[in-house]
Amino acid sequence: MVVPELRPWRAARPHVARFAGAVRPRLARTAAAVRPRLARLRPSRPAGAGTATGSRITRLAAWPGAWRFTVVAATAGTVLAAGAVTAAGPWDSTGQRTAEQDRAVALEATRGTDHGGRGNAGTPPRGPRTAPSAPSVLTGLGGGATTVKSAPGGKALTGALAPLLKSPALGDLSASVVDVSTGRSVYGDDTGDALTPASTTKIATAVAVLTALGPDHRLTTRATFEPDTKEVILVGGGDPTLTAREKNPTGSASLRDLAGRTAAALAERGVREVTLSYDTTLYPGGQRHPIGVNPNLAALTPLMADEARRDDSAAGPADRVADPAADAARKFGALLKEYGIKATPPGPSKSTTRAGALAAVSSPPLATLVERMLTHSDNDLAEALARQTAIATGGRADFAGASAAVRAQLQKLGVPLKGAVFKDGSGLDRGNRLTAGLLTALLVKSGDPARPELRPVLTGLPVAGFTGTLAGRYADGAAGVVRAKTGTLTGVNALAGTVVDREGRLLAFAFLATGTTDPTAAQAALDKAATALAACGCR
Repeated sequence: MVVPELRPWRAARPHVARFAGAVRPRLARTAAAVRPRLARLRPSRPAGAGTATGSRITRLAAWPGAWRFTVVAATAGTVLAAGAVTAAGPWDSTGQRTAEQDRAVALEATRGTDHGGRGNAGTPPRGPRTAPSAPSVLTGLGGGATTVKSAPGGKALTGALAPLLKSPALGDLSASVVDVSTGRSVYGDDTGDALTPASTTKIATAVAVLTALGPDHRLTTRATFEPDTKEVILVGGGDPTLTAREKNPTGSASLRDLAGRTAAALAERGVREVTLSYDTTLYPGGQRHPIGVNPNLAALTPLMADEARRDDSAAGPADRVADPAADAARKFGALLKEYGIKATPPGPSKSTTRAGALAAVSSPPLATLVERMLTHSDNDLAEALARQTAIATGGRADFAGASAAVRAQLQKLGVPLKGAVFKDGSGLDRGNRLTAGLLTALLVKSGDPARPELRPVLTGLPVAGFTGTLAGRYADGAAGVVRAKTGTLTGVNALAGTVVDREGRLLAFAFLATGTTDPTAAQAALDKAATALAACGCR
């Protein structure tokens, strides 16, 4: 399910105000603890001094809020700061908010001035841009004990957590808590038991596709042309975020843009009437998920517009069109007509090597798609990204091929796969099996400074009390300091993510519960356990 991540400031202001009041004391303690270390580590001159990159770092360092950002970075405090910048937009693959990048680029263009105007000088350049140099929010993880306090453990943590995880509401449970800075397990309860993970499966999908393709990869939808038959073929590239809507707040690839470019290319050739076809051969096999027709997921095809929703919704369950590819092609034909190109009703076909390229549009970077998938538990994106993993590694883009490709990519990382079973990319299939130990291992890998390509796995996790599937949870307690992927099926409740404890330590946790009979009570029990981790200064 997908909703736009950018939110108006007015709607977010009450949440941010509440969060700021709760977090201010923690930031003060963290700043006091880290400031002496930062003073010792500060170089005599900025890295890259005398270069364009160095000058950007210098200007960013001169920004009044830069020292706070650096403190949070050095202590792995991305979770702590997340709620305060929720209104600023999505995160990029390094952990910066997109809006923070845009502001820095705008200030660069105006030589450090910002008068709030909308003139050309203050407008960020259009299209993809290079992010300004700034420290990654998890840089502190690379320094071990010199920059991040050691995690809690032993009897104190067990005493705080174990009673909550023994709640009857949770049924059979597997739990794991790991120190992200060291990878050391600090709490475990049947961590190797493979249980149904529900949507926490998306963490594995995210790690696999980022490992296979990298955070900058984009999914492309093309229009090709067979000159002999005057056939235009709309070729699906596996991008479920492709939109036909006039308004496009998420920055998705636009079917309207593709139609306009296609029409212009045809006009240059003197072509005004075409036979319209569509190509879905990127995905072989059936289009139905094993759960059957379901409002949480469209038919699985590499060509669709707006996730095949029949209404104007962007999130949550919705009625879907029966044939998403044919529907997208019909909309494309109608848009061509608006641009003066007459097209026949569309039918299935295949773009051959004889077909020439007319136009193409590409999705946002894979880092953004992964964040979107995790924040909003987007099942359509999850299944698409699992198939992209298979395609990237030479596999067959169906359920079996995608599942095998995900496992193969995770195996490269050396994470514990014993007992793991992959049936789909979304977690809707009850045949999936994961362990809490595997999930925390994946989260730790995603926080490894040596693997920056995996950072979107952490930055895409919903923020407690603020974003995505956690927006309505943690009204009291750990709002803003827990980031976690939820998982819910009948009789299954799961929660896996990261939390910053009372003393600024970053922990990865995974709680998998099966045999739950009261989903509300089970969810509340898991939230209490995550809150206990946030409140713990356990020694």
